[in-house]
Amino acid sequence: MKAPDAFRTISEVGEALDLPQHVLRFWETRFTQIKPMKRGGGRRYYRPEDVDLLRGIRLLLYGEGFTIRGVQRLLKEKGVGFVAAVGQTGSVETVSPDSDVVPRLSSERKEPQLDAPDLNEDENDEVTGLLPPEPAPVRERVVHALTPESRRRMESALSDLAEAKRLLDAVR
Repeated sequence: MKAPDAFRTISEVGEALDLPQHVLRFWETRFTQIKPMKRGGGRRYYRPEDVDLLRGIRLLLYGEGFTIRGVQRLLKEKGVGFVAAVGQTGSVETVSPDSDVVPRLSSERKEPQLDAPDLNEDENDEVTGLLPPEPAPVRERVVHALTPESRRRMESALSDLAEAKRLLDAVR
């Protein structure tokens, strides 16, 4: 077993977080804060704080119902340390921005700025940034209740798809 502060390969991180490697690579394109070290041949090595950040992103996306855009906004507003602390504690509610749980990132790593200018969804042309931002909602979960009619239509569509699959399989 590796030491807690050892670097991890993408396969080790994927296994530890129960995520496929392609998901980790995809997240690197969506979250600029994920910056594993890359060695010759492009082999990725994740620092312990990278793993904590990934664990936090995973929890927010899969456990808390956040969208990618919602996690991007949370990273921008609360910082990498907050999301990494979510990964360490396992819950958004147990982390406060000034708690001791928020990990200290190494001094050589600075939080990169997000490239996407549309994350600040101000609809007006006023100058922003003069006042502190409004607190973001902790969760961006959308819940849709199915009406009995919607459920019936979905079941009918599913039945049609199953029949189409059966026909296609018969042709093959």
